Amino acid sequence: MAASADHPQTPSERLIGRAIAATWLLWLVGALYIAGPVIGWLLAGMVFAEIYLGRKSLAIIPSSVWLWLGSMAAMLVILWAGHANFSLGTAQTVKSSIGWAKGWALIALFPLAGAVLDIRLSVITRAVCRLGMWTLIILPFFLIAPFAGLPEMLWVSPMKAVGGPGPEYFATILYTIEPGAGTPRWQFFAPWSPAAGMVAVIYIFIAAQEKELVWRIVGITGFLAIAVLSQSRLALLAIALVAPVTLAIARVDRGWLWWLMAPAVFMIGLFGTELIALIEQLSNDFSAARADSSRVRAALGRIALERWENEAFWFGHGVVENGPHLVEYMPIGSHHSWYGLLFVKGLLGALALAAPLSVTFILLLWHARHGALQRLSFALTLVLVLYSFGENLEILAYLFWPALVLVGKALADLHPTRRNPSSEDKDPAT
Repeated sequence: MAASADHPQTPSERLIGRAIAATWLLWLVGALYIAGPVIGWLLAGMVFAEIYLGRKSLAIIPSSVWLWLGSMAAMLVILWAGHANFSLGTAQTVKSSIGWAKGWALIALFPLAGAVLDIRLSVITRAVCRLGMWTLIILPFFLIAPFAGLPEMLWVSPMKAVGGPGPEYFATILYTIEPGAGTPRWQFFAPWSPAAGMVAVIYIFIAAQEKELVWRIVGITGFLAIAVLSQSRLALLAIALVAPVTLAIARVDRGWLWWLMAPAVFMIGLFGTELIALIEQLSNDFSAARADSSRVRAALGRIALERWENEAFWFGHGVVENGPHLVEYMPIGSHHSWYGLLFVKGLLGALALAAPLSVTFILLLWHARHGALQRLSFALTLVLVLYSFGENLEILAYLFWPALVLVGKALADLHPTRRNPSSEDKDPAT
């Protein structure tokens, strides 16, 4: 793939590279939702093997990754407490614990793998660009499907028997029809369109780190097409926001940047009232672009907060519950990691995500100017922070896991006992 003959790929690199490149094949057979957890636990097994055999030491695991591990383990304990409080029974507790292993656990296991195993950035970038190439090849088929009379859904894989949040995670869906508008909308290999937009944004930033220009253009183009065709408002906002913020943070110690910012700050102060009004108008337009969706999301949030505060403040309700007809029977707290956590796992669950996410964000924010890997990982973390207010992160970890691997790798390179970062991870401009 991206490895040269002098630097053959390690087993972990082969697993990661081939899994990413095989995304469309896994989607076709309905195995993506299964593949993510399997890869995560296989990589964890490789980590434990490396440490057991003495080839790696626990000392190389940074405290920030330990915080992720401890926080996600706390999620399981909190889950058990919530189940006990509401007497949900052993069968439901076992089922929810398996769900934890396929969701929250992955958000810690993938950074652990990135921190300990020898995984080069170039392997991941090339695999992502190859996936972008296949996306461009099959894209015309998706675009033609709704106009050629092809069915929206081809099939639901029998793999759904292993259990999951819903059949959409195992379905091969070509397109959907937007309610009210009657226009086609695409979700590609994600369970719904905004999730496709999220993964596309993450892969755009990863593909941008590819060294070879042709591959870089192919990768970015493929996932930019997914971001646009998913019609996700948050995806377009993330692309427009994350790139300039990351560039500014990476150049914060350059004098010329401050000179450029000075007039901008002056203008903001001069036209502050008008700017606030403009932001409010843009926010209203953002919600009005898909008014029904915004209404349902807001109602789900209100219900989640009210029931969390009144019924299960510390440990939550333990399980997801469907809302009333007002929210089209959608799960309470869905479309929002924080509302979902408060409802299902209470205040302690929300803190268990907030603590490691905040520490990771601050660390990478501070070090983004020191190297390409840190800058990329900061951008990916910022995307996750943004999407935590529009998606349930744990339920989509099986899709955006390459970002978690890179975040773990970046955190390890900040550790005092870190490996010497490879030349590909260094920023030649620093």
